[in-house]
Amino acid sequence: MKKIISTIGVLASVFAYSQVTFGLRANALFNTSSAKWKDIESTATSAWESKGDNNAGFNVGLAAKIGSPVGGWFVMPEIYYTTFKNTLTVEDVTIEAKSNRIDVPVLLGHNFLLGKLAAFVGPVASYNLSSDKNFNDFKVNAKNEFTVGYQFGTQATLSKFVVNARYEGAFSKDSRKVIDNVTGDEVVRYDNRPSMFIVGIGYNFN
Repeated sequence: MKKIISTIGVLASVFAYSQVTFGLRANALFNTSSAKWKDIESTATSAWESKGDNNAGFNVGLAAKIGSPVGGWFVMPEIYYTTFKNTLTVEDVTIEAKSNRIDVPVLLGHNFLLGKLAAFVGPVASYNLSSDKNFNDFKVNAKNEFTVGYQFGTQATLSKFVVNARYEGAFSKDSRKVIDNVTGDEVVRYDNRPSMFIVGIGYNFN
């Protein structure tokens, strides 16, 4: 019991002397992944594949930075609403695989130049909010599911303003089906392992 109390006391002391900041963040997302739309209905002689067109997206959210009292290390949990999409035109109908997500990165970083610069890396958990969408005679299904990825990057802090750049990769694929609403058959399959270059700004409250 004494060891537990002592451990709690040490952790409380560390947190008390840690520097904690909170702030707003807004980022532009540039999808760098190579998505694949594949026709699975046609015969081998007429089947086709396409990468579609990536569209720039954005996210907005909140970030906390919990600094260690020694060593310049910090933990940076964040939460974002994120949206981006890939589009394809089939038989004069434009369909899209849109991702509306809640992203939760938890990043470990280190400060440089008295905290003016920092580098960080860590996992990001994402929950897809997208639902099935209809495009004329087609429907693109989108399952609500968790995916896991990773981020690494740098940020610069000037007074209360923050500029950051990071790369996000994915461990999980985003797979969807395009359904023909008339026949009910799956006609096109979409597969992607999203990766993005992210740049943005932020403002710290304290």
